[in-house]
Amino acid sequence: MRSRPDRRRGAASVEYIAIAGMIGVLIVVAIAALVASPPSRGEREFGEMIARRIACTPRYPIPCGRNPLALAYGFPAGKLVRYLAPAPTAKSGELPIDFRYCKQPSCAMPGSDPGLTASGRRVTEFVSVEDSRRSGGPARITYWLYRPSLGWERIVRTAGAAELEAASSIRLSLEDDPALVPLETLPGKDHYTFPPGDDPPWEWHIPSRPGA
Repeated sequence: MRSRPDRRRGAASVEYIAIAGMIGVLIVVAIAALVASPPSRGEREFGEMIARRIACTPRYPIPCGRNPLALAYGFPAGKLVRYLAPAPTAKSGELPIDFRYCKQPSCAMPGSDPGLTASGRRVTEFVSVEDSRRSGGPARITYWLYRPSLGWERIVRTAGAAELEAASSIRLSLEDDPALVPLETLPGKDHYTFPPGDDPPWEWHIPSRPGA
């Protein structure tokens, strides 16, 4: 007796194709919505929280959500870096931004939401630390601010025991403004491509630490 074709398989294949198509349409709609209207601060922070939950657990053998300053420098020095961070100001109509995500002046225009540019970019400062306290010297913290049409600005803070004590009471938070990115643990920091004349002054001069 000739076996009958299994029609259920064909139906299932059609259903899978339909589901895949629906998912593709939803992704396109979501991308279009993001382009038309950048996410608010609350939406951005919620998205960042989900991304951290997904990404940081397999990457680091530490509790998820640890502040990058604490990861790079430890809590006392990390708090000092946050405590001495210069308030970001607009120069020539631009705020400092994260070069990894945008290098266009339009990304750096000030917006109405503190900590965000008009295009929804996080106001960001990069940082490096030279700690000579063990040999009796100070901690030297350098903040690097990138504004696309102006290039790099360098701000240096020197701190000792008094500043470290003053910073000890603050609480590190991932939502603090501006965002601070330690260069010592930034993956591939010396291999980013910049427009002519925008090469970072720190490139190839800051040693990496474990975790980079």
